[in-house]
Amino acid sequence: MRVARAVEAARSSARTAAEEVEQANAAYYAAMEAGDFDALAGLWLDTTDDVNDGDGSDIACVHPGWPVLSGRGEVLRSYAVIMANTEYIQFFLTDVAVTVHGQTALLTCTENILSGAPAPEDEEGPGPLLGQLVVATNLFRRTAAGWRLWSHHASPVLTRDDDEEDGPDEESRGPGDATPA
Repeated sequence: MRVARAVEAARSSARTAAEEVEQANAAYYAAMEAGDFDALAGLWLDTTDDVNDGDGSDIACVHPGWPVLSGRGEVLRSYAVIMANTEYIQFFLTDVAVTVHGQTALLTCTENILSGAPAPEDEEGPGPLLGQLVVATNLFRRTAAGWRLWSHHASPVLTRDDDEEDGPDEESRGPGDATPA
């Protein structure tokens, strides 16, 4: 009976940690949507965090189509650039999965993104809206202040429309013509 309670308590705390990670992840995307740079910066590991003994250079980020950005300063500058050049952005997250191991958590999700740029100078109203499908891996570390982002990696998802221009359709592919992942 005592072991069963211990197992249940461990499961309960794991659920709680996973829920905390999901909340931190939701705060990250909410800060992006709101264009709140200060809130976003507060969600990334900092040199003052008890789990980060270094200078913040171990923080990493890969935006779709960008090279690897390393270090807190470089990562946060990228978000400042994105926020300054994005009139509107909204994320609909699907396929969210969280795994917690001690003080580290891995969250994967699909970002269904709706974004818009400013309208051209000669036009009134909002600019064009674009939809994009991106898969993301967000790595978190637990600190005294809560879960903080350690790494964000996002990659665009190849859609059927993208694939049609590049090669044969699935019906004409042979069994050995699998598309690499």
